[in-house]
Amino acid sequence: MAGILMMKHLFFFVSICLAINLAISTSNIPNTKKTYIIQMDKWAKPDVFIDHVKWYSSLVKSVLASTPEKDSTVDEEEERLLYTYQTAFHGVSAHLSEEEVKKLQQQHGVLAVFPETKYQLHTTRSPLFLGLDRDDSSKLWSDRLSDHNVIVGVLDTGIWPESPSFNDTGMTGVPAHWKGACETGRGFEKHHCSKKIVGARVFYRGYEAASGKINERDEYKSARDQDGHGTHTAGTVAGSLVRGANLLGYAYGTARGMAPGARVAAYKVCWVGGCFSSDILSAVDQAVADGVNVLSISLGGGVSSYNRDSLSIAAFGAMEKGVFVSCSAGNGGPDPISLTNVSPWITTVGASTMDRDFPATVKLGTGKIVTGASLYKGRTNLSTQKQYPLIYLGNNSSSPMPSSLCLEGTLNGATVAGKIVICDRGISPRVQKGQVVKEAGGVGMILTNTASNGEELVADSHLLPAIAVGEMAGRAIKHYASARNATATLRFLGTKLGVRPSPVVAAFSSRGPNVLTLEILKPDMVAPGVNILAAWTGALGPSSLPIDQRRTNFNILSGTSMSCPHVSGIAALLKARHPDWSPAAIKSALMTTAYVHDNTYKSLKDASSATPSTPYDHGAGHINPRKAVDPGLIYDIAAQDYFEFLCTQELSPSQLMVFGKFSNRTCHHSLANPGDLNYPAISAVFPEDSKVSVLTLHRTVTNVGSPVSSYHVRVSLFKGAVVKVEPARLNFTSKHQKLSYKVTLETKSRQKAPEFGSLIWKDGIHKVRSPVVITWLASL
Repeated sequence: MAGILMMKHLFFFVSICLAINLAISTSNIPNTKKTYIIQMDKWAKPDVFIDHVKWYSSLVKSVLASTPEKDSTVDEEEERLLYTYQTAFHGVSAHLSEEEVKKLQQQHGVLAVFPETKYQLHTTRSPLFLGLDRDDSSKLWSDRLSDHNVIVGVLDTGIWPESPSFNDTGMTGVPAHWKGACETGRGFEKHHCSKKIVGARVFYRGYEAASGKINERDEYKSARDQDGHGTHTAGTVAGSLVRGANLLGYAYGTARGMAPGARVAAYKVCWVGGCFSSDILSAVDQAVADGVNVLSISLGGGVSSYNRDSLSIAAFGAMEKGVFVSCSAGNGGPDPISLTNVSPWITTVGASTMDRDFPATVKLGTGKIVTGASLYKGRTNLSTQKQYPLIYLGNNSSSPMPSSLCLEGTLNGATVAGKIVICDRGISPRVQKGQVVKEAGGVGMILTNTASNGEELVADSHLLPAIAVGEMAGRAIKHYASARNATATLRFLGTKLGVRPSPVVAAFSSRGPNVLTLEILKPDMVAPGVNILAAWTGALGPSSLPIDQRRTNFNILSGTSMSCPHVSGIAALLKARHPDWSPAAIKSALMTTAYVHDNTYKSLKDASSATPSTPYDHGAGHINPRKAVDPGLIYDIAAQDYFEFLCTQELSPSQLMVFGKFSNRTCHHSLANPGDLNYPAISAVFPEDSKVSVLTLHRTVTNVGSPVSSYHVRVSLFKGAVVKVEPARLNFTSKHQKLSYKVTLETKSRQKAPEFGSLIWKDGIHKVRSPVVITWLASL
């Protein structure tokens, strides 16, 4: 992509504008109270305080402004103090005015202050597709049921404990290292925790401070999940084996999570109005203290600098404690620079398709048949022997209209009654468009993709006969509908397996590059995230619409929210198989064994364009868990190495302290540039200065395969640079031996767009593959 530098400048400009707007909007109301997260220097606690909680409370009390009527009371102090953080993060969150925050920033021991940030959710065939339920997979993964000792913390909307996916029959006792709790509340009692659901906690103080008290009649103020998202992600991570799983007959088969023997700890951080950073931070902090081994976080809140991102800082603390953190990349694709959760110590997961589809057809009055996708299963079906009037309420321009989008209140019953209505995708939820058509008297809907969705088909459990079609087919159908007396009918064909090509990178999956640091390639990998069957809440129908009275044990959803728990579950398997592996080692195994071809043996494709995808779309490639268990070599990264990376990021000493103070880390300046971080992907960035024509990057690999082994290197050819690897052969004589190599890149001719390739170490058994990206920054 040309103009990387321009994009960085644009990002900076937008960030400044947002900051200015925020400052303007808040400066007019200085006494308005908001939630702030205050990071503290744990070691700065004065001896007069018996513990950190007392110190934090005293600090907050010292800045509370007194009102003319009365001084601050103890109750007000407790109400203003939301959380204290003591494990993955150190500090407190409190409800403060701007004036109080300014006072607090002057206090001894305060490292940084972060305003509350609102996050959003990034909304089973996959085990078989990933090779996890073949006959020999139990031999490959199981080691005396050690996977039963791995606990995955799922930060989401809670859990529906009655789901058959959380059956604990045959499971051993709860692991001794677990220190968590089973918090009770409406609809959630102690007995809802089990050997499978080992813990459940809720975090809502930040949400209530921003949005008001939770209405407990409408929403469970407990770990019980009425949204379904958290149950679905937890089931994907570690759901027990359930035979005969299906959604209204679709996707019938045996459902199981990626790590069916692992335990789940549910941390409910998301509510009807969203997910707030103070709650998320408290959940991460508590989960690490509780003893989770893996954190699965399918949510995001935009990109801010490393030292201003509280989730990034907390994830750094979790990584220091040996916890693997997996996050969704976001659903902002196919736009470039749409990623969230880009820190190198976080595993960032994009979404891809599987080889399963749910075909449905549109038969036009001309006899032409167009194939789409649907999960419709209702009492009312359109006759395939009859044609129904077809209508499109747009003008066939590239810009959809409110009526063509089928937004609420835009359809006239007299116009659409008895007809199949064509609706453009966008603005409102897909299933809601169908409900709008149904309420207006329409008998069916054809949901057409726009250019941004391309030909990717996401199936939905509609409340009326409805089919989703790709952009090109949608354009043709709309053109036909402009003729007089246009007609159509809809037919639903069930479940189809063996779809080719697959996998394909989902159009909605957020894309790179990583605008914070081009040298750190993101996303890290892709995993199944389209039309995923997993456990579902009993409080909501499969369409998630309040009017939907259907209830199912399973539902089919799409999003990077679904791909993230695939990686979290496989990380749990790897942790069980290799208890001594660090989070970086697990990530390396997943990245270097990922594949970049589909089941037709061609390069992975991008669903939005039907052209080959790049590492900015798929990262290192599509996960391959059967290979990841024995990767041969790993690129390990210690916490100090990640800190050395931060030392290259032009952060001030006080900004670096937010990562380094707890462990008293200091910069040793061991990395010449950020590209020298021992990352499993290689991204070389030539600066604007054309005089810089040579770059050298360094890597160290650890042998986790045969003690005596010899690897030789293969590297892609590039138009713009000559790439040389020294040494070209690595000879190992023992297990866990480390050997280093350097990659020298010399520019032949500066390219306007990045170039993509790979570097592969081979020993005859293993192929340890790193994606390579070369970028030449252009001057503006």
